[in-house]
Amino acid sequence: MNHIWIICKREINAFFDSLMAYIMLVVFLGLSGIFTWLMGGGDIFFVGQASLSSFFNVAFWTLFFFIPAITMRMVAEEERSGTMELLATKPISHFQIVAGKWMAAWLLVAISLALTLPYYITLASLGPVDHGATISGYIALLLISGVYTSIGIFASSLTSNQIVAFIVSLFIAFFFQMLFSQLAVILPDSLAGVTQYLSLNQHYQTMSRGVIGLSNIVYLISLILLGFLSATISIKRRAWQ
Repeated sequence: MNHIWIICKREINAFFDSLMAYIMLVVFLGLSGIFTWLMGGGDIFFVGQASLSSFFNVAFWTLFFFIPAITMRMVAEEERSGTMELLATKPISHFQIVAGKWMAAWLLVAISLALTLPYYITLASLGPVDHGATISGYIALLLISGVYTSIGIFASSLTSNQIVAFIVSLFIAFFFQMLFSQLAVILPDSLAGVTQYLSLNQHYQTMSRGVIGLSNIVYLISLILLGFLSATISIKRRAWQ
């Protein structure tokens, strides 16, 4: 665990040493704020009960692009600069490398989401808020972010080109997020239930409404672990080449 935490701190320090990190945080907070308070004004100011539904909807899509931008360099840059070979000489496993990088990216997203808590506090002062739905919405965002992060680390492990890693990460995330939902519409009922269960969007919408089931958590954690395993295998394969 100590090795994982060392890699995590290394990645976080590298992130905040760059100007891009602060630009991305400002963009994320700016977009979420605009859609929550201005373009989502109908949900907040003209409905009897204050709601963060606008924020959760826009955050879902903002993180879809935000996380691949964070993770695209995490392994690709190591491969390009040759520091991955240096890491391999240390008493640390490939899985620990993946876990450390995943934890760093996920914590950065958690920090970004924590900076939006003033939205929640302000809304609570304006009117009655469904606290259960709000809390489950944040939990849903954290779990979905874990999936996106796992996918991003895997995509970054496939190439030394950061742009390619970004595009591959978006493609895989889009596959799980939208394609299964679309397939559920055209497939027979016997298969539609399966494809609907595989849809990230379906799980997110359920959880953001305040319903957190065991099946939702099991599926999302399974995807995170699948990304871990895939990234570990990919890094090992590149190390053998």
